Amino acid sequence: MPELSIVVVNYNTREATVACLRSVLDTSAGVDLELVVVDNGSADGSVEAFREAFAADPVTVIEAGENLGFARGVNLGARAASGSWLLLLNPDTVTLPGSLDALLAFAHAHPEYGVYGGRTLRPDGTVDPSSCWGAPTLWSLAMFASMASTAFKRSPVFDPESLGAWPRDTVREVPIVTGCLLLIRRDDWERLGGMDEDYFLYGEDAEFSIRAAREGLRRVIVPDAEIVHEVGGSSDAGGAKGCMVMAGKVTLLRKTWSPVRAAIGVRLLVAGVGVRAGLETVTRRSRAPWRTVWARRADWVDGYPRAEATLFGRELAAA
Repeated sequence: MPELSIVVVNYNTREATVACLRSVLDTSAGVDLELVVVDNGSADGSVEAFREAFAADPVTVIEAGENLGFARGVNLGARAASGSWLLLLNPDTVTLPGSLDALLAFAHAHPEYGVYGGRTLRPDGTVDPSSCWGAPTLWSLAMFASMASTAFKRSPVFDPESLGAWPRDTVREVPIVTGCLLLIRRDDWERLGGMDEDYFLYGEDAEFSIRAAREGLRRVIVPDAEIVHEVGGSSDAGGAKGCMVMAGKVTLLRKTWSPVRAAIGVRLLVAGVGVRAGLETVTRRSRAPWRTVWARRADWVDGYPRAEATLFGRELAAA
């Protein structure tokens, strides 16, 4: 039985996922690990490529047969994994030498934490802050609605969900560890019940961190655990992605806040999208993703699971 099971969910990102898996194997020789890859019905020959490239390696490929989304894909992979620790890893990442060793070593030395993240870098070597976030509040959403979070980006007062200008280079407890690099004990994962499968894409890792906090699990960033992250490798950029992100945010509010507070929060989200769409119209920008998000607000404003049907054209499973 390996110590660490790494779960990667792939959807039409064959080359990136091959590079991700190879980087893990090449940079983590001292870690007793297995790799579990869940393929969400890719049409780019991913399954065959993985089985051919890693025939002699500890890599298990699971064919989901359809696009399950992130939460269901991760849960499927976790059920097939056998390690005492689970690591969620995005397919559009590359692990750097010693990173996984450092992450596991920190987790063993600091059992007072329950969810462990790392430091993500962009391909050009600059810091990608998306390894962790602050939790949404009515104040942070008001700052989004008023555009203050954009005008004063990385401000701890006006953009609090960004956690300020902190470059993720120190050990720090955080509200949300994102699913691009998330380590947890298998026992804790099972106690929490895995990811919430009402979500399809975006928002499920934030809800997972909030649920972990309610169960007494502290979330922490380990700066020595570094990966390179090509953000958004398995989803379209621009307005379509924005709609998915908004659907996840709406779902998060409705699942973690009281009904009245969540209703106010959703209105603030809609207002913030409307302001940004209006500015794109006034300035006549050729690229106008917020106008797309605004035009499709009826598709995401109810959140998941309904947004799975309206955004992705998928028939929802019966309750």
